[in-house]
Amino acid sequence: MPDRPQDPAPDPSQIPVLVLAGFLGSGKTTLLNHLLHRSGGSRIGAIVNDFGAIEIDAMAVAGALGDSTVSLGNGCLCCAVDVSELDLYLERLARPSARIDVIVIEASGLAEPQELVRMVLASENPRVVYGGLVEVVDAAEFGATREKHPEIDRHLALADLVVVNKLDRTAEVDRERVLELVRSLSDGAAVVPATYGRIDPEFLFDCRPSEERVGQLSFDDLFRLEEADGEADGSEEGQGDGEHERGDHHGHLHTAYEALAFTSDVPLEPRRLMEFLDSRPEGLYRIKGYVDFGSHDRRNRYSVHAVGRFLRFYPEPWTPGDPRLTQLVLIGSGIDTTALGKELEACKDDAPHADEHSMWGVLRYVQDPEQQVDEVDGGDGA
Repeated sequence: MPDRPQDPAPDPSQIPVLVLAGFLGSGKTTLLNHLLHRSGGSRIGAIVNDFGAIEIDAMAVAGALGDSTVSLGNGCLCCAVDVSELDLYLERLARPSARIDVIVIEASGLAEPQELVRMVLASENPRVVYGGLVEVVDAAEFGATREKHPEIDRHLALADLVVVNKLDRTAEVDRERVLELVRSLSDGAAVVPATYGRIDPEFLFDCRPSEERVGQLSFDDLFRLEEADGEADGSEEGQGDGEHERGDHHGHLHTAYEALAFTSDVPLEPRRLMEFLDSRPEGLYRIKGYVDFGSHDRRNRYSVHAVGRFLRFYPEPWTPGDPRLTQLVLIGSGIDTTALGKELEACKDDAPHADEHSMWGVLRYVQDPEQQVDEVDGGDGA
């Protein structure tokens, strides 16, 4: 995995909401378990869109989980909810007192992810921001899944990130064929291979330093204790969705990402930046940070949040005394960071004056919550 660039200061007022989808047996629960195990210092609020018992073995150390909300040592929350309850739970998890950093909604294996995405986009909670649709597919059963569920092609076209899971169960000659087919169906989304659902959490959300949790027994501490107990008695750890993983796989992250940190003390020209954003390449999954547009808006800096095709700008007044910088982090899979850096350099503009129409492209992505739902139906999503 490449070294992680220094991030701009995160916006504590907004919590990304990831929708985790995929048909039964694809490995969604295994991936969610992995995120919970490897969350670093981040507090994850997990909402499971299904009724009944939830077999998340990572939570066994903290107590049985049924159809209720359970609070773990690191503030991790899991709920079993119906779609009609989703907004209620988003509001609960987004409260500052919950101290949640990211919310993951695990969709039912037979759910329509588009509806969950629409509900997140339609949320009027100012602390909630769409964090992307992650579609998990079973590489070994992909052909059979398409025959049984042809709607998977539509789900892949909507996804912001596709995790091609269980590659260890696929013959080597078939792996690239499956990956290429998924890429052809995913409409430019980042496509990442995985085994046991192991993708780096930093690809999906910012991991907080674990030192923030000094003074309490963290979930990571509990998991390490469980691992130690398992090694002592020679047991193997069972994974959700029917996957099993031997202890010698612990600590292996099978998916790396490429990241670019861009900083400029010269303002960016809004039209050039929008041309860059409108033509961003396949595999570029996330863009986050702050933009200084100089003379085009001297009062505000613009926080930018892009995931997949989704794009938002949030103007906020400059704080007196703060250096006026553009600070961006770009994260993707298979991206050319050198070329992207040159394209961003070409967006610099130190002109002392601006015309009145220069910000129109940017302001198009400063929208009211009720306008966001159009994007999932093919509206103005970038």
